Amino acid sequence: MCSQCHGKASKFFCLCFLLPFFFLVFLSYGSSTAAASGKSTTSIGVVIDEESRVGKEQKIAIKIAVQQINNSTNHKLTIHFRNISAGNPLQAATAADQLIKVEKVQVLIGSQAWQEAAIVADVGNRAQVPVISLAASSVSPKLTHVRWPFLVQMASNSSKEMESVAAIVHSYNWKKVVVIYEDDAYGDPGALALLSKALVDKGSDIEYCSVLPLYTSLSDPQGFIGDEVAKLLSRKSRVFIILQSSLIMAKHLVKEARRIGLMERDSVWIVTDSITSVLESDPFFVKSMEGAIGTKPYYSEETSSFMELKAQFLEITKSDYPEEENLVPGIYALRAYDSIMAISHAVTKLGSDENTTAKTLLKGILSSKFLGLSGNISFRDGSLLDSSNLRIINVVGSIYKDLGFWSSEGFLKTIDQVKGGAHNMKKLGSVVNWPGNLTRDPKGWIMPSDKKKMRIAVPAMTVYPNFVEVVNVSDSVHNISGFCIDLFKEVVNFLKKDYPLPYEFFPFYGSYDELVISVSNEFCFVLSSVKPKIWKTYDAVVGDVTIVERRAKLVEFTQPFAESGLSMMVQYKHKPTRAWLFLKPFSLSMWLATLGILLYTMFIVWFFERESNPDFKGPRHDQLGTVMWFTFSSLFFAHKEKVYSNYTKMVVVVWLFVVLVLTSSYTASLSSMLTVEMLEPKVEDIEWLRNTNATVGCDGGSFVRDYLRNVLKLDNIKYMANQFDYTSEFDKGGISASFIELPYQRFFLKDNCNHFTTVGPSFRFGGFAFVFQKGSPIAKDVSEAILNITETGTLKRLETTWFPPVTNCSVSKNTGSLTIESFWGMYLISGATSTICILLFIAKIVFLRKNKDRNLRNGGAGDIPGEGGDLRKAIAVVRYTYKTNNRISPIRATSFYQREDIGSSRWKVMSPSEALEHGIQL
Repeated sequence: MCSQCHGKASKFFCLCFLLPFFFLVFLSYGSSTAAASGKSTTSIGVVIDEESRVGKEQKIAIKIAVQQINNSTNHKLTIHFRNISAGNPLQAATAADQLIKVEKVQVLIGSQAWQEAAIVADVGNRAQVPVISLAASSVSPKLTHVRWPFLVQMASNSSKEMESVAAIVHSYNWKKVVVIYEDDAYGDPGALALLSKALVDKGSDIEYCSVLPLYTSLSDPQGFIGDEVAKLLSRKSRVFIILQSSLIMAKHLVKEARRIGLMERDSVWIVTDSITSVLESDPFFVKSMEGAIGTKPYYSEETSSFMELKAQFLEITKSDYPEEENLVPGIYALRAYDSIMAISHAVTKLGSDENTTAKTLLKGILSSKFLGLSGNISFRDGSLLDSSNLRIINVVGSIYKDLGFWSSEGFLKTIDQVKGGAHNMKKLGSVVNWPGNLTRDPKGWIMPSDKKKMRIAVPAMTVYPNFVEVVNVSDSVHNISGFCIDLFKEVVNFLKKDYPLPYEFFPFYGSYDELVISVSNEFCFVLSSVKPKIWKTYDAVVGDVTIVERRAKLVEFTQPFAESGLSMMVQYKHKPTRAWLFLKPFSLSMWLATLGILLYTMFIVWFFERESNPDFKGPRHDQLGTVMWFTFSSLFFAHKEKVYSNYTKMVVVVWLFVVLVLTSSYTASLSSMLTVEMLEPKVEDIEWLRNTNATVGCDGGSFVRDYLRNVLKLDNIKYMANQFDYTSEFDKGGISASFIELPYQRFFLKDNCNHFTTVGPSFRFGGFAFVFQKGSPIAKDVSEAILNITETGTLKRLETTWFPPVTNCSVSKNTGSLTIESFWGMYLISGATSTICILLFIAKIVFLRKNKDRNLRNGGAGDIPGEGGDLRKAIAVVRYTYKTNNRISPIRATSFYQREDIGSSRWKVMSPSEALEHGIQL
């Protein structure tokens, strides 16, 4: 709320206490109607400005109502008018006091201005005379009833209208508005407070409040109003709300605004019922307001009662006010008419004069309940229960049209709609005629043009030129380039389909906090402890500005185009080569699992080959040496021993596959460890920096320095002027670590990844974004453009252009050992294969033994061991010959058998040497 509004309420309340000391001569008397002989009469006093258009409407409507009642009922009403000057509460109080004391009126009807009606209500309270106010109040009905118990309000509270205005502003996402209203020495700031609250609830606020004094108090109205309207040119918002104004003040105001270009494209004018209710009176004024949106109380103009009133109204206007043109009954006239009807209902209920007292008359008025011309009439706590809706109108040419209606449910398309109100006026589907014949929704903001381009500041003291770089060609010529600049140019190209965005870049030599302040037009001490400075005001900032909470309170950020965060960057320390590096490729669990599967495979091979394979015979230690040699040599595929058993062959095939995978993996891992330099960071965490008070580096102009001090509690900080200072400071030991934002880190590590690394957690922030003034609608459009550029791949292309991928990094920071988690499936297959084979072999032995026992029971065994012997053995072939072409071909015996004892059925195997001793020719 503007500063001019302070003190208004205090002046108003002081007036109430000074009232008894003011006694002025009473002014001209209005006409009075004598009561008919023998009939009860109620005397009514009316205090209005009879010279104003609204006062004339009210006086005519009251006369018509009194005439209708006197002609149709036995109870007669007499009217005593008192004319007062608008904006003179003291005169209103004097007139009311005289009407009560001299004319002995039983009811007072107050004027349209609330400050005057409140003074009259004080007079009525002291005299205990009911006072009917025709003015809308911004005070809570309950508080009003407590303060003025004899006050009856015929106009609804202003809160509903203020809510409708805020809803219109919210529908088009206008964040800042300029409020204009005509005030006087006793002005009531309540309506402004209600509007301010309603706007804040919708996410908007008042940028500037232009308070104009009462028009009649100005010696040079045209010059004063022209100067005040010219002040609005310096405001960014182009949404103007005329909160309250007299008709003549509004005419001059609109005339000056149109003259200096404030009613052109992208401007918005919203007027309340103080203007819309008298629009019909001046067609030329209506035409000058073309494109404006207004709120107006709704009342039906099609009822027979209204048509009858209108006919009588026009007749009286011609006779009493021939100079007035287009004087028709509006909402003020209808409220005055209904107030007389409420009094008539009350006195009709009371009956005779003996029953009529001030309190009974007040009670009768408050208990009235009927359908008046202004709407439903009923009261609670002395205030009108307003169930009527507001019309949302749009001025088109010399007339206006309805856009919709506002009710407690929201925006309604028709007056008959009961439910389903919309919270956005756009959903009504009505076409709005905007100022300047604009075909799109106005921005409600000062838009750049070729004559007045958008002033955009760019950071000139950047550490990383790939983002933004300013090269001074001369004092007035600068070459500005970088990733952020190219991105903004893409945004401007995208916005061309809606509107052009002429701009001009200006280098800014200061910190980033000061750069943000230059857009918000505030003082630098808001953000830091440096000496306050006042910078030139810019419309926007294009650069690598990080979104942080304290900055977001001052300016409007766009959608971020790059993620942002903060982490610690340190140097590598070189580790010496270790003697036991050959064990590093496999973890301990991997080595144990490999050894276990190897021993298990060795046992399986020995078990299958010990009986049938001569290479695996002999003493136990020879068998152990042979099977160990066979298994270990298979690791290098160097084994030469033959295997006879099919089970062994199956086990060995799976084992060789395991060996192939293990040797390949081991070789690859060991090669990586031997050929890539193993590096570790010199500093592991931030806690070490705190404990040792080590020096850390950061960009001097960014917010990082305050973050390190206030959040990370690091005090020993050195500021870097450019990216090359980091390398030199690390090399000479000037800093132990640096804290750089993530986008900068990627750019820095692109060429230094073999020497530096990041450690510890990353602290996230809002990202990089462009900056606009608070409430600027251009920020929203730029955000949409950034999203489109991101989705179409243009942003990725720009990133690749300005930040090429890293190609020269050979450091492997995480060349770790291979673990069992990567190979347990292979070990499982090998172990399962060996286990299945040995189980099958055991099952076969059991089967053959049972078969042999069955044969023995059936007659014994033959002389020569056959297939049913104890073990499967080949039958010894001693020698046989056959004749082919007179040649005898020998057949070599593969095995030799001999009975263990004479008559025994058991056979034993002979070696070739034993066979020769027994005379067997080989």
